[in-house]
Amino acid sequence: MSINWKEIDLILNELNLPGMQIQKIYQSTFDILAMIIYGKTTTNGNQGGSHLLIASLLPRACRFHESFCAVPKSKKPLRFAELLKSRLLNGRIEEAVQLGEDRIIRIIIRRGEYSYRLYIRLWSNAGNVILTDDDGIILDAMKRRPKSGEIGGKIYRPENMMAARVQAQTKIKDYEIRDLPGEGSFNKRIDSWYAEHGASLSLEQLREEVQRRMKKNRSRLEASLDRLREKELDYANGDRYKEYGDLILSNTGSLPKGESWLETRVPSETDGEIGTIRIELDPRKNAAENAANYYGKYRKAKSGLAELQEEIRAGELELNKLSETEKQLLAENNPFHLELLIKKLQIRSHKVQAEKSAKRPGVSFTDGDWLILAGRDAKENDELLRHHVKGNDLWLHTRDWAGSYVFIKHRPGKTIPLEILLDAGNLALFYSKGRNNKRGDLYYTQVKYLRRVKNGPKGLVIPTQEKNLSITLEDKRLKKLESCRVQ
Repeated sequence: MSINWKEIDLILNELNLPGMQIQKIYQSTFDILAMIIYGKTTTNGNQGGSHLLIASLLPRACRFHESFCAVPKSKKPLRFAELLKSRLLNGRIEEAVQLGEDRIIRIIIRRGEYSYRLYIRLWSNAGNVILTDDDGIILDAMKRRPKSGEIGGKIYRPENMMAARVQAQTKIKDYEIRDLPGEGSFNKRIDSWYAEHGASLSLEQLREEVQRRMKKNRSRLEASLDRLREKELDYANGDRYKEYGDLILSNTGSLPKGESWLETRVPSETDGEIGTIRIELDPRKNAAENAANYYGKYRKAKSGLAELQEEIRAGELELNKLSETEKQLLAENNPFHLELLIKKLQIRSHKVQAEKSAKRPGVSFTDGDWLILAGRDAKENDELLRHHVKGNDLWLHTRDWAGSYVFIKHRPGKTIPLEILLDAGNLALFYSKGRNNKRGDLYYTQVKYLRRVKNGPKGLVIPTQEKNLSITLEDKRLKKLESCRVQ
């Protein structure tokens, strides 16, 4: 279980953090943040020396305390820890308190003339660490949650929530401080307890997460296979469409335009008995056009059956692979390894979706975790704009020449890096009539700020709230993009 509000007060009281200096910051995993602080022994009770603090957001093991065991570092620098290093290293802690009984710790750190607030919210399944400036503007969050407004630039003021609760006289559940085994401070005892039990608690939650994700993926695949099998059955009986076309043509003389049905008598395939068959017609078309419509369905069924059956086999294979992956993940006993495997699974899923983008018009590129789409003519531009992008996706287009619409697909909670913007800009200039100039200016804005030109040419739009980007074509960048192209 996670620590309760009474335990948080006791932990902070024992730590007595004000006056301590932050010397090191690093992340062990995406859920564990570690800080090494240092302070001299003082009359106000500070113990002096170095102390290792950890903030864990692991479900069912959400906590903040001093750790007496080494916390491993991540093999590669993680985003949030790098930001904290740039803002907080060598800063001095001015305050470390819990906000009422809300299990939210506010740590105020001053470095030079700047003051920052680090909020550690210890809510199981909704924990977070958020860095703000003095005005409450979020600089970044350990877990970015756009739907909750926990992303850069938004306001985070948990003090207001606490004040509202006090005013409403909302009762907080009364907890007791656990009588943990061992000797020494509560920080030392709780660190030992979580060292023994924390892994199994987080492992259980991670396994539940694996099962939840796999169930969702399995349901999606099974629903897709059901639709494909229905279509396969329809295609397998495609010969009847040719028969319908023949019957319509043979009744052309007695079939005026405007009829919705053709009723005719034909012998049964099984016993030769004469029976009545009803064929649906489009009343807006004549007999020849209706027959042509059924002949088209017949050709589509014949040519598409083999491809459809291949899709079904691929779907069944993917379903089997999903089951094998689930078994492998559930067999993992190290929670840190399992969490990394889940993250890799998310990235792989994103790449699979990118591979499917080959069915889109135009060309597609996967640049890291970003997906870039480009139309090469007016038809592809219009098709992408109508059916394959959404309001928050970014649109780029050359300012002075006709050419490609390039889109960067939006990722919730993520800001488009400059390198990705330059990649997309190079594509927009490359697929335009300004390619030979090697230089050019672009518009860029979100898709929701594009307005279609009434009765204008296909795909023509007028951008609003657009910004300008000057691009010089880079051969090295274009070669890199070519290697990232989705085939």
